[in-house]
Amino acid sequence: MGTATRRKPHLLLVAAVALVSSSAWSSALGSPTTFGPVFEDQPLSVLFPEESTEEQVLLACRARASPPATYRWKMNGTEMKLEPGSRHQLVGGNLVIMNPTKAQDAGVYQCLASNPVGTVVSREAILRFGFLQEFSKEERDPVKTHEGWGVMLPCNPPAHYPGLSYRWLLNEFPNFIPTDGRHFVSQTTGNLYIARTNASDLGNYSCLATSHMDFSTKSVFSKFAQLNLAAEDTRLFAPSIKARFPAETYALVGQQVTLECFAFGNPVPRIKWRKVDGSLSPQWTTAEPTLQIPSVSFEDEGTYECEAENSKGRDTVQGRIIVQAQPEWLKVISDTEADIGSNLRWGCAAAGKPRPTVRWLRNGEPLASQNRVEVLAGDLRFSKLSLEDSGMYQCVAENKHGTIYASAELAVQGKGPREFLLRLVRSWAHLLCPCHRVTVTPDGTLIIRNISRSDEGKYTCFAENFMGKANSTGILSVRDATKITLAPSSADINLGDNLTLQCHASHDPTMDLTFTWTLDDFPIDFDKPGGHYRRTSVKETIGDLTILNAQLRHGGKYTCMAQTVVDSASKEATVLVRGPPGPPGGVVVRDIGDTTIQLSWSRGFDNHSPIAKYTLQARTPPAGKWKQVRTNPANIEGNAETAQVLGLTPWMDYEFRVIASNILGTGEPSGPSSKIRTKEAAPSVAPSGLSGGGGAPGELIVNWTPMSREYQNGDGFGYLLSFRRQGSTHWQTARVPGADAQYFVYSNESVRPYTPFEVKIRSYNRRGEGPESLTALVYSAEEEPRVAPTKVWAKGVSSSEMNVTWEPLQQDMNGILLGYEIRYWKAGDKEAAADRVRTAGLDTSARVSGLHPNTKYHVTVRAYNRAGTGPASPSANATTMKPPPQRPPGNISWTFSSSSLSIKWDPVAPFRNESAVTGYKMLYQNDLHLTPTLHLTSKNWIEIPVPEDIGHALVQIRTTGPGGDGIPAEVHIVRNGGTSMMVENLAVRPAPHPGAIVSHSVAMLILIGSLEL
Repeated sequence: MGTATRRKPHLLLVAAVALVSSSAWSSALGSPTTFGPVFEDQPLSVLFPEESTEEQVLLACRARASPPATYRWKMNGTEMKLEPGSRHQLVGGNLVIMNPTKAQDAGVYQCLASNPVGTVVSREAILRFGFLQEFSKEERDPVKTHEGWGVMLPCNPPAHYPGLSYRWLLNEFPNFIPTDGRHFVSQTTGNLYIARTNASDLGNYSCLATSHMDFSTKSVFSKFAQLNLAAEDTRLFAPSIKARFPAETYALVGQQVTLECFAFGNPVPRIKWRKVDGSLSPQWTTAEPTLQIPSVSFEDEGTYECEAENSKGRDTVQGRIIVQAQPEWLKVISDTEADIGSNLRWGCAAAGKPRPTVRWLRNGEPLASQNRVEVLAGDLRFSKLSLEDSGMYQCVAENKHGTIYASAELAVQGKGPREFLLRLVRSWAHLLCPCHRVTVTPDGTLIIRNISRSDEGKYTCFAENFMGKANSTGILSVRDATKITLAPSSADINLGDNLTLQCHASHDPTMDLTFTWTLDDFPIDFDKPGGHYRRTSVKETIGDLTILNAQLRHGGKYTCMAQTVVDSASKEATVLVRGPPGPPGGVVVRDIGDTTIQLSWSRGFDNHSPIAKYTLQARTPPAGKWKQVRTNPANIEGNAETAQVLGLTPWMDYEFRVIASNILGTGEPSGPSSKIRTKEAAPSVAPSGLSGGGGAPGELIVNWTPMSREYQNGDGFGYLLSFRRQGSTHWQTARVPGADAQYFVYSNESVRPYTPFEVKIRSYNRRGEGPESLTALVYSAEEEPRVAPTKVWAKGVSSSEMNVTWEPLQQDMNGILLGYEIRYWKAGDKEAAADRVRTAGLDTSARVSGLHPNTKYHVTVRAYNRAGTGPASPSANATTMKPPPQRPPGNISWTFSSSSLSIKWDPVAPFRNESAVTGYKMLYQNDLHLTPTLHLTSKNWIEIPVPEDIGHALVQIRTTGPGGDGIPAEVHIVRNGGTSMMVENLAVRPAPHPGAIVSHSVAMLILIGSLEL
């Protein structure tokens, strides 16, 4: 239980006040209506848009003073000349700047208010000029990437002040890019990030930058940049964070802090946030790409981590928020009256981060130590005050984030009489009787002991000396004492628990009762956003305190104070918060070996719960992640302060840290140890990825995967290669220095093409050789095939195509046969002008197209492999057919019967240079079936069955023969109950007939090609 502070409820002291009425003293004290300037309105900083249509800036200044104050202004520390007709006008105390410009008017302004009592200086106001220039007029380069990859489109905003907000347009205004898990617009750089592109992202992009100033908003657009997507890459990719927040972010208390984090990847990564050295507040906004703290406090300082994760992996980035604060008054000066010759000590104190410095002003001018005045940071001391010390004083606290001013008036007055003639009168006439309860001290103080309600009334003190007489009257009211009736109880709780400390009080019913709580003598702020403290009182006499989700910092001495305007009472209670251990300290590495070290540390705070065990972690700086390591002993008990770390990698840089745990959880880690490097050792892992092949004749090329730093184990690293012809017993060796080496070329004219070699590899460093890899089979370089294909045969199959066949080759010893190359050229041309076609496999026939009609061609066939093309076969000859007739059938007529359609036409006679006509092809489509049907006939007429309800039909007729198909004639047929005729010359289509049949004609033409008419 807490104990009450000492009180003396039955003792009253009434201090006598000597008032001097002589006119000689009036000037020292000042008239009751005379006082120095007190600011009622001070200038505020202004952000003025350079392009604003406003013609003036007003900086406000108004002070209450008697006599009234006069005003002056300073700009950048120099007093301004405010002359009539100039751009700077004084209106009352306000400064008006006409037609402001950045070159002349940007700066720091202060108002000075003066009257006969003294001068005070206002806070600083900064006039800044905002602007936003236009984007560059140059065209933006297209951006190209594969569909499925991530992409970043830079905004490159123009020059501006202050900061901007950003949005992106796709193709046209106002089609803005949405903010979703796949798209992200950085409000720091303006860049647009797309985690994984898809076809919908194709288009033209423009960055929209907007400037928000005090009374103006302006937006500008960039030129459009085109985003092109190449063929889709369907592979999955682990996340890669592209938009990163800084390693250090500085913020002022109360400001909003936003951290940005966005990653590329497939699937689209999911973003998670955590506070490395604490927990995230539920009131914070953690929309995936951003972490937003609306009103940052010192409790929010720490290291934050963003993690991007998908099914293929994860990526993280960390950064620290460092919270600082503008100066804030803890203690200020107040108006003071003091006697001539007395001493005075004034003090002021301010909080802030960095810690503020304090200086003093007297009547607006800097005050330094001199004679009777001593200036010592926040203390100002006067010895033997004189009348000239009267005036206006200001205490100024400042750090790099701001400056604050506290003002007070010092009035030095003539002393009252040293020898008082005291007559204390009660109820205006009754002289107090001398008794043991009443004492009057030599300085005029009246002391009444064991006070009761009978002592209530008016008390008058009379004083006189050679300069005159004075008196002062006060009223004494006696009230019931305030008492704590239910005091808070000390408590022992765990981290995260809730606790209510009770505090009830009784008091005089004629007065208001208020409760205040302190923790270790510091007032508790119940209005702090996201705070842990709540007041749960439902009655005026109940002031209970509830602590929600208690943290370690909430342990200490709590004092409940119940107070009225007359008195107060208080009780104390101690709260003990138990939690996970604090971080261990003094982490030291010694006894460094190649795979082990000895780690020592000192105990941290156990936070009132015994430490149960320690966990050791290591990382490889600078960007390695902390991982738990094996130790000896395997389980490190809570009373240990040293352990051996096992399983380290030789010749590797490490940092170590220690984490303590108890029954309540795991504590914060220690700071990292100093960086060490383990000793060297021979390699312990064989290189991987052994393969090879290719190269020039007589060469053997061997490839492998270079070994990363963690597997090298020492300096002087390289590779030792062993190889031999398959079947040989003798191994040849080659030493390849350098960790980055990844291939070796063995050149020897005796090496035959495509000879198999057995190959194995090991690594070495200056401490020795590592284990050998498994044996791999690698072939020497290939050479061109040595044998030509045989029995080549070619024949023209149309006016533009020929078929070529040949006998296959047996597998060539010079390499792996990949296919065949056909070379063909016109009779009369040189073979050097031949065209070439390659098969994509070991087929023994091919069709060559794109030939000229009625033309003789020479044809050869060659085999090829990775080294090149072999010798040519003997040439064969083929002649393409004459072209088909270039005239469509004419005079087409048709006749409908109840169930058939008869169509006839004039036969087509080929010219001498055209191939023979062997028949006709007719493509038929009606308005009931979308799919056309193909009919063949060797005559110049045809009859086909049709449904009776057919109204429209579309028909194409063309010749066919050895040279291929001729030009079609196309007619629209309408059932009209009789015989009709339509003459169609060439392949020009008539005007389409209305109805569904028109829309089908395109599909029918496409089908003609697919059916190879």
